[in-house]
Amino acid sequence: MTDAFAKIQALIHNTEQEFVAQLLTVQDRQQLEQLRILYLGRKGRVQALFSSLAQLDPAERPMIGQELNRLKKEFEEKLTAKLSKAAQSAKTIEQFDYSLPGRSPASGGLHPLMQVLDEIKSIFTSMGFRIEEGPEIELDYYNFEALNIPPYHPSRDMQDTFYLDGKYVLRTHTSPVQIRTMERQKPPVRMIAPGRCFRKDTPDATHSPTFHQVEGLCVDRDISFADLKGVVQVFAQKMFGQDVRVRFRPSFFPFTEPSAEYDFSCFVCQGKGCRVCKGTGWIEISGAGMVDPAVFGFVDYDPNVYSGYAFGMGVERIAMLKYQINDIRYFFDNDLRFLEQF
Repeated sequence: MTDAFAKIQALIHNTEQEFVAQLLTVQDRQQLEQLRILYLGRKGRVQALFSSLAQLDPAERPMIGQELNRLKKEFEEKLTAKLSKAAQSAKTIEQFDYSLPGRSPASGGLHPLMQVLDEIKSIFTSMGFRIEEGPEIELDYYNFEALNIPPYHPSRDMQDTFYLDGKYVLRTHTSPVQIRTMERQKPPVRMIAPGRCFRKDTPDATHSPTFHQVEGLCVDRDISFADLKGVVQVFAQKMFGQDVRVRFRPSFFPFTEPSAEYDFSCFVCQGKGCRVCKGTGWIEISGAGMVDPAVFGFVDYDPNVYSGYAFGMGVERIAMLKYQINDIRYFFDNDLRFLEQF
C-alpha cells in the first residue's frame, strides 16, 4: 500500500464525517442545495477525490474507485431524504394556518331508531305501562315453548333462527320478556318489552336480520279486546296525529286467541290512497290479540280469573312511517349523511 493510497483513504473518511456534520445544520432547501454543490457538484469535493485516482498505482485504483462510488451514492441518498423531509415540513407549515380558531369536536346525537323508541316508551309509560327487559340470548323454552309454540309447531318455520346450541337461541321477538315478567309477579301486569331481535331474514328494503321490537302485555281481571283497541288507538294518535284511525283484521298467533293484525289509516293521504299505503288507505303495523289461556298455564295464572291482551310493533317500521324512509338498511349503514338529518 503506497502513501498516496493511505492519504486518499484518510481524505475519504474526513470528507464523509464533514458531510454528515454539515448536513445536520441544514435548515432549508437553499442550504441543502449549497451543500450538494459543495460535495457533488462538477467541481465538488467528491469529484476532486475521483481526480486523485491518477496518483495511485493501477492495482490500487479499483479499491479506491469502489469506495468513492459508495461515498457518492451515500451522499445522494442522504441529500434526497433530507430534501423530502424539508418538503414535507414546508407543506405542513403552508397548509396549517396558526391564526385559525380551534376546532371543537363534533357532538353526537341519538340514532333515529333510539329517538323513535324513546317516544314509544314515553307514550306507553304515560298510560301506566312499565318497561321490562330480558336477555338477547334466550332459552328455547322462553322464546318458543312457553309462548305455546312447541318444537313440532309449523309457526316456528318463520322464526327458526340463530341457535347457539340445543337450548339457546338469539331471541326472535321480545315476547319472552312477557313470560319472564309473569313468572316473577302476580297480576295485575302492565308492561312493554323493547329490545333488539334476530331472524334469518335476507336484508332488503323492508327486512333485516337484526331489528328492534316493542311487545306489550296487560293482564288483570276483566280485561277485554275493547281495552286492547283503546290502548292501540291512543298510541296511534299520539304517534301520528289525532286523525289516525285503527282497524283490526282476524289473524293467527300461537300465543293469542283471538288474534288480529292491526293497521293505521294512512296519515300521508288521510285514507284516500297513495304510494305509501299502496292505494289502500291503510298501513299495516303489527299483530295483537287476547292472551291464549294455554300461555297462562306456563306461568301459573288462573285463566278463569285473569285475562289479558298482548301486542307488538317493529321500531324500524314505525320510524320508516314517521320519517317516510323507504329502505330499512339506511338505519344500519352508519352513513352520517343520513343520520345527521335527525
